[in-house]
Amino acid sequence: MSVTSINSSPRITTTTLFEKKQRGERITSITAYDYPTARLVDEAGIDVILVGDSLAMVMLGYDSTMPVTMDEMLHHVRAARRGVKRGMLVADMPYGSFQISNEEGLRNAARFIKEGGVEAVKLEGGEKRVEFIHRLRDAEIPVFGHIGLTPQSVHTMGGYRVQGKTLSAIEQLMRDAVAIDRAGVCGMYLEGIPREVAAMITAEVKAPTIGIGAGPDCDGQVLVIHDILNLTFAPAAKFVRRYADAASLISNAVKEFKRDVETGAYPADEESYHLPKEARATMEGFAARKHAVGSRREVV
Repeated sequence: MSVTSINSSPRITTTTLFEKKQRGERITSITAYDYPTARLVDEAGIDVILVGDSLAMVMLGYDSTMPVTMDEMLHHVRAARRGVKRGMLVADMPYGSFQISNEEGLRNAARFIKEGGVEAVKLEGGEKRVEFIHRLRDAEIPVFGHIGLTPQSVHTMGGYRVQGKTLSAIEQLMRDAVAIDRAGVCGMYLEGIPREVAAMITAEVKAPTIGIGAGPDCDGQVLVIHDILNLTFAPAAKFVRRYADAASLISNAVKEFKRDVETGAYPADEESYHLPKEARATMEGFAARKHAVGSRREVV
């Protein structure tokens, strides 16, 4: 599909996602954190473009998602917004932006809509987020839920562990999914849960489910773009499929540039700008006269 046809296609909305689920069409989602990446992802036809709090690690070098701030998120959201014309742009609400109070959470979510230009926000948590989800919907802010392995809860979970492996844990995940579905989320991300559990949730809820490490039975799938491009400097999780090796591509290109500069191979004459003929002739005449004057002084 060409860039022109993508840009002329209807915008992806919450209604589009529900209709896709009803028709059994898979939803595509991927992260993007800056203008060029967001533009390329959007032009590729991705449905939901997520500015995830994962940017804390893949863009800013933090060791978890926890330190990233609202201002840092908004900086990247605004950049991505300028690159997205068709897909639905969604912003992650970072840790601390909504946990303190619903009022503060509402203010921060409104900033993502007003200052960042997103179509929806995403927040982690299940049953305990129902009241907040209602507040957001009352403020006309679409919400994506996120249950299962929720990175902002890494300390209480005891690390990045697959969730829903026991009967009680499965029951809690089902309660979480049904609760946020009834609260009116426009979709929910299911992370790090067994395939069988994700399939049950997907069949039970009206909202589209988007999986990451949750098996193929979800309504859609999401991956972090740095994972699929091998730009994370860390071993890939089990569910990650590498689609390209951008790390080697970038590294090899930079090494080749370094070598060409050091050997004088770059820049070549054809990569250099030249004076117009008249200016060059004048300059050469000036240099010749200067050389002649210098020669006469040496003779004297």
